[in-house]
Amino acid sequence: MITGWASSESLRADGERRRAATPVKQLTTFGGSDRDAVDIIAATNAERVAELVPIRLGRMISSPFAFLRGSAAVMAADLAHGPDTGLHGHICGDAHAANFGLYASPERRLVMDVNDFDETAVGPWDWDLKRLTASLVSAGREAGLPDDECRTAARDCATAYRTAVAELAGMSLLDAYYLTTDHSTLEHFGIADLVDTFDRVRKKARKNTSRRVAEKFTQRLDHDAWRFTPDPPILVPLDSAAAFPVIESLESYAQTLDEEIRALFGRYAVVDVAHRIVGLGSVGYRSYVVLLHGNGDEALVLQVKQARPSALAPYLPAVPDLHPGERLVRGQRWMQTVSDILLGWTTIDGRPYLVRQFRDMKGSIDPTTLRAGQLDDYARVVGVVLARAHAQSIDPRVLEGYCGVGEDEFDDAFAAFATAYADRTEADHAALVAAVRSGRLPAETGV
Repeated sequence: MITGWASSESLRADGERRRAATPVKQLTTFGGSDRDAVDIIAATNAERVAELVPIRLGRMISSPFAFLRGSAAVMAADLAHGPDTGLHGHICGDAHAANFGLYASPERRLVMDVNDFDETAVGPWDWDLKRLTASLVSAGREAGLPDDECRTAARDCATAYRTAVAELAGMSLLDAYYLTTDHSTLEHFGIADLVDTFDRVRKKARKNTSRRVAEKFTQRLDHDAWRFTPDPPILVPLDSAAAFPVIESLESYAQTLDEEIRALFGRYAVVDVAHRIVGLGSVGYRSYVVLLHGNGDEALVLQVKQARPSALAPYLPAVPDLHPGERLVRGQRWMQTVSDILLGWTTIDGRPYLVRQFRDMKGSIDPTTLRAGQLDDYARVVGVVLARAHAQSIDPRVLEGYCGVGEDEFDDAFAAFATAYADRTEADHAALVAAVRSGRLPAETGV
């Protein structure tokens, strides 16, 4: 939709009016909600492959941070009861601290961005920032950091978000749109303690290609025949009958690509298909890896991952129905600096799927391994990245009007929310552990 031109002054004034109507302290007050986290988690298992559900729950009970990662539906149920600024745009929906990372742009530059969109939706911007700041406190606690350090990380994340919004609001519209969150951009926000860690992750990411996946997860039978090496239950090759629907679905997938990319994709040949368990929140949903043969020894590995309605959808205004895979693609393209050229969607046996490259120079930092100064730097990085992602669909000048410039109130309010919600997450995690121990829910650990 073309919204039309408006002056910067009027847009900032709109944000200020929204802040007056819904003050930031009111927006971030968390008083809990009347729900049972275990019931919500159990309900989300209904459409998963039954034998994989214990693996998912086994991963979730490993720590409160792991629980938070797998419980986007629980947090959405909590946030739905809170106030709303009325500023809605494309949000990640699951913007916890482990869902950011490096990946390759089409020009083969490494970009730092949001990298998981299973729960993407059009919704309140603050839901993402609340989930991010709360996850930083939870991750810091798992790393053994004192609570004041965890709270500082959450506060500085909010500060970086607010500061980045203000900078974007002052830029020309095209410059703000073109801005990429690469290493040089992020250094501007002070990441001295994280430089060595970033450098290690960047070097590793550059090697994390389809060729590396083929070397690690396949065996070569002869010159033109590669096959995935079984590693159950994580990686299970499919027989020809089970693989056929996946391979057949690539025809409709190709139609979702740009014409020139479709022609490029048509030069590859499918070699093998396997089912591969990925992530934490996605465990139990069907997810395939497809090995394709290109030019000479070239390998291309695609991930064909089951898509489903966002866990946030029941708590947000109704929107026109979309193929869930298309919803993911749209959300990702709206929020990311640049996106995978092979990003598309398809349908297999009546179920919707997202298709993308598997590990295309991807790299990430585990926030639970960071020391105090490093967690603080990482918090600033992801705060900036999230602000830039939101500014694509919510005018940053309106956001700046709400967030304010140089105001500690905004930063302190989100830090207070983060600490309170991390406390609630620990209680919810304990409840899930108790449910597993009592036999109410099954769990398999160490997988």
